[in-house]
Amino acid sequence: MTTQAVAPRRRQAQGGPHLGVLGIVFAALFLVGLVLATIVAGGKPYPSPFGDAADIIAYFRDHQRAVQISGAFQFGAAIPLAIYSATVSARLHQLGIRAPGATIALAGGLLASAFLALSGLIGWVLSRPEVLDEPALIRALQLLNFAAGGVAHVVPLGLLLAGIAVPGLLARLLPSWLAWAGLVIAGIAELSTLTLLAEPAAYLLPVARFTALAWLIAVGFLLPRQRARADA
Repeated sequence: MTTQAVAPRRRQAQGGPHLGVLGIVFAALFLVGLVLATIVAGGKPYPSPFGDAADIIAYFRDHQRAVQISGAFQFGAAIPLAIYSATVSARLHQLGIRAPGATIALAGGLLASAFLALSGLIGWVLSRPEVLDEPALIRALQLLNFAAGGVAHVVPLGLLLAGIAVPGLLARLLPSWLAWAGLVIAGIAELSTLTLLAEPAAYLLPVARFTALAWLIAVGFLLPRQRARADA
């Protein structure tokens, strides 16, 4: 009796932090960074790397604080994303998933977190006055900042979603509509790789990024901690 009473509590304690809360913290840090940076910059959004070079250089020279804030919050958002990825992978294993999905989710999530952190650090470098005297260096760092926080972050983020959605659908761990939505978003995320070849494909990045934020939060609240057992 004592062993049976302790075992469920032990399994619950090993469940890790709440996925829904981690998803909210990740999304909040990322979105707050965008909003605050825009406010500090007087309403001017972070410039696209495909815009006019003179306007881009002027933005970084005139709004160093906004660039610094954006970089700091991106770096901060990478931490709960890494924890989310590790926790959801462990949860899938706990739920009996032995297919590659759980490992794919972990690998994709950690890569997405690492590239988001790198993008944040590059943004911080772009806010330093030592860099702003070199227009060519500003452009090079901005392109690297965009590549790390754009394609290199969103594409593996799609792997995180697919790694959760596939076992969630096949093992009926998630509502079918939510699992299918995750697969669609993951597909858009993978297609955003085309941004490296064609500029118009960059519009796929925000579509995949922001829908993924909402999807991860929903999964965080709906993915069970224990698999339901059929009555004998």
